[in-house]
Amino acid sequence: TNQINQSILTMKLAIASLFVASASAFAPSTPATRSTGLQMSLKSDMANLGKVALAGAVAVGVAVAPAQALTKSEINELSYLQVKGTGLANRCAEVVGEDSIKPKSGQNLVDMCIEPKAWAVEEEIGKGGKTEKKFVNSKVMTRQTYTLEGINGPITQEGGKIVFTEKDGIDYAPTTVQLPGGERVPFLFTVKELKATGNGDTFKPGFQMGGTTTTPSYRTGLFLDPKGRGGTTGYDMAVALPGLQSGEEGDAAMFGENNKTFDVTQGRVEMEVNKVNAEESEIGGVFVATQLGDTDMGSKVPKKILTKGIFYAKVE
Repeated sequence: TNQINQSILTMKLAIASLFVASASAFAPSTPATRSTGLQMSLKSDMANLGKVALAGAVAVGVAVAPAQALTKSEINELSYLQVKGTGLANRCAEVVGEDSIKPKSGQNLVDMCIEPKAWAVEEEIGKGGKTEKKFVNSKVMTRQTYTLEGINGPITQEGGKIVFTEKDGIDYAPTTVQLPGGERVPFLFTVKELKATGNGDTFKPGFQMGGTTTTPSYRTGLFLDPKGRGGTTGYDMAVALPGLQSGEEGDAAMFGENNKTFDVTQGRVEMEVNKVNAEESEIGGVFVATQLGDTDMGSKVPKKILTKGIFYAKVE
């Protein structure tokens, strides 16, 4: 009898230990924390955005940074297949360091990359019987092709201040964002003809520069609307409605749709440097850009769009 009781006790202990082991196997493990250079830099970006934000650009946050942060040299080591399908081609390189670079005569800013992180659209908000204009956070609908890349231009000195003049590169990207209500707003994100004047003669953390840009029309003259009307080709009027477009009464209502225009507007970009690597001649920081959206070739009033993000450039 003692032997039987001892066997039963041993079996109970074995079963109990089995339950403990299985319970510990399913217990959640402590997640490993990862901190990258890009995540750390974005914290300082958020602190610095207030310094370069334009009037009215309040309460718009930068999106969460990707988990990986790669420097330019690390990106250059990757093959095409390593980059394909990862989204890295839409990312700007990270700069490590807080040095300073004083550009010399004849040098250029090359390989400039401008990566948007957050977008907002100015809307009229009604409250208490009053309306006021505010920037509303919006969601990007364009796939990962909205980053500007390979922008180059000379660096000059005017009155002891750095002046960067954009000359060429992939300096525009058609982009569409969506408002919380579902309305989509297309615009041509661009820094064409940027002439940015700085507040000093040395690139260093805290250095700021900004200037105006030229924003071409989102649509070109060859674009045809659903009724076949275009700027340089297509019909002059909606063929199905000739009676309303005869020059008599009613023609004014259709004028905006029939008279296609190539609208060129002005924008503005402000930049602030927060990372400088003197050994690699690299600078990086944050930017804020404002511009007008699509006019649908003259038939709509454009909306004002605010874009925030990061940039990278090399002094050469």
